[in-house]
Amino acid sequence: MAVRGRNHVTVSGRAGGPVVMLAHGFGCDQHMWRLVVPLLESDFTVVLFDHVGAGRSDLSAWSEERYSALDGYADDVLEICRELALGPVTFVGHSVSAMMGVLAAAREPEAFAGLVLLAPSPSFIDDPATGYRGGFSAEDIDELLGSLDANYLGWSGAMAPVIMGNPERPELGEELTNSFCRTDPDIARVFARVTFLSDNREDLSKVTVPTLVAQCSRDAIAPPEVGAFVQAQIPGSRLVTLNATGHCPQLAAPEETAAAITDFVRATP
Repeated sequence: MAVRGRNHVTVSGRAGGPVVMLAHGFGCDQHMWRLVVPLLESDFTVVLFDHVGAGRSDLSAWSEERYSALDGYADDVLEICRELALGPVTFVGHSVSAMMGVLAAAREPEAFAGLVLLAPSPSFIDDPATGYRGGFSAEDIDELLGSLDANYLGWSGAMAPVIMGNPERPELGEELTNSFCRTDPDIARVFARVTFLSDNREDLSKVTVPTLVAQCSRDAIAPPEVGAFVQAQIPGSRLVTLNATGHCPQLAAPEETAAAITDFVRATP
């Protein structure tokens, strides 16, 4: 029960059905999946949780030592799987959580029926030496993190609408801004560095479970080249480009997002 409380784990949906675990990204919590969950519950057992430091997780469990790298979060995912003992799960990781799923599945593939990597990025920083395009220069990321350090609330108000996209629907950017602002600034600073400075490109080839890479048609944070790179590096993976725009399709296009998850789970042996 300690793990459930630490990560505020909730389980809903069809008992005995295939298990889908939904993992949120930076500055968010499980509430960001609320439009997708009702579309999955009739067919699947749905597992939601908050990363330590987010939402209704146990903030006393957060430590910079454990959560200054994605490995600490991957450990949490595996601990939740063991605690629930529901069998292999399809892990749906949004944004930075996609790489947590990659690390966890590479470490204990038997815990996973499959991975859905939603708007993933193994590295946000361009690598001119290899031709990899992550979408940002090293200088861009330094500036982004410096701005976050100087004024987290101001940074949230400026960046959240950019991350969300869909400027014709300002309520979406406002929701993401509010989510960012609910996060403890000290924890957010550490998580931001983990998110924007991690490089997991070499970990992709270690994934052996069925994998769907789902990217948005326009995404200021994870450009199309990133999704293509991820798919090329994970053996046997499949790439789908959603009509959705922005970096948070679970809010901008929940029906399309749920359909992609459902189709993948049903097609996975």
